[in-house]
Amino acid sequence: MNGNFYNTNPYYQAPTRQDNLNMIDEQISRLNQMKSQLTQQQPTQQHQPSINQTFQLAPTSQNTMRYVNTMDDVVKEMVFGDTPFFSKDMSVMWLKNNKGEIKAYELNEIVERDEKDIQIDYLTAKIEELERKIKHESNITNVIPTENATDTTGDDEPVGEPVEKAKPTSVSRVSKSKTK
Repeated sequence: MNGNFYNTNPYYQAPTRQDNLNMIDEQISRLNQMKSQLTQQQPTQQHQPSINQTFQLAPTSQNTMRYVNTMDDVVKEMVFGDTPFFSKDMSVMWLKNNKGEIKAYELNEIVERDEKDIQIDYLTAKIEELERKIKHESNITNVIPTENATDTTGDDEPVGEPVEKAKPTSVSRVSKSKTK
């Protein structure tokens, strides 16, 4: 066997150094062509708008008040912070937090009063107090103490029956004798 094992084809010619250099030069020219094509396409691609998608899950203002009809409406709503819910007639407020906990409050309107209204209320209360005292004192004067009535309550109120209800139980006549 001869030492040229790989060259079994008699028509095969091994590439020469010059052939290798020519192949490399061809590859370099193809790569330069591809590079010039890419640089020409890049400016047109830069003018295309980029697509950005932004997802915003939370509302912009978290503490906006909302109007609902019932507590069920409050339970259904999703919130991201402490959010007040008001009934349509403004008599009930529900406060719901992001954990789903709900607190209910009753609302009453506070009417602002001026100095004259306060004075009127004060004088009206005084009149009612004086009327109660007069009524109480008139009840005291109309009461006659009974014989067996004892005050066990410790109050200073008189114990007995009013005059209108007290009637004599028996009337006896004593006749006068003419003898001396």
